[in-house]
Amino acid sequence: MILTQLSIFLENKPGRLQHILQVLADNTINIQTLTIAEVNDFGILRLLVDKPEEAFAALRKEQITCSKTDVLAVVIEDRPGALHHLIDAFSRHQINIEYVYAFMGRHESKPVMIFRFDNLATAMDALQSEGYTLMPRAVIQAE
Repeated sequence: MILTQLSIFLENKPGRLQHILQVLADNTINIQTLTIAEVNDFGILRLLVDKPEEAFAALRKEQITCSKTDVLAVVIEDRPGALHHLIDAFSRHQINIEYVYAFMGRHESKPVMIFRFDNLATAMDALQSEGYTLMPRAVIQAE
């Protein structure tokens, strides 16, 4: 249920993203979803891949600054207000969201959101008590 996300420091210059994508492609690593948050001269590329440990090793071998982070993939309903209802549940349980982004795929025809929390265990307990489905690791990441 806990997913391994890679976070990669990325200079905001032509060819930097291309180089990272080439390293992943050369190592037959498939990207399931990604997001880039940028601030002027640099950004943080966050991605979920099918083989996170291999991707991490391949990137480090190329001296690309990266780290691993635990995140949760939460399945939500595909209807107006569904994300608001989920965020309201976090509020009721006093859970802080560090960041969130959408997963490119779907789980059983429902959208999936990726969340990073300041307290992962508390978030998992709250989500399960509220009846939310956590996307299984096997669906996103092959072992």
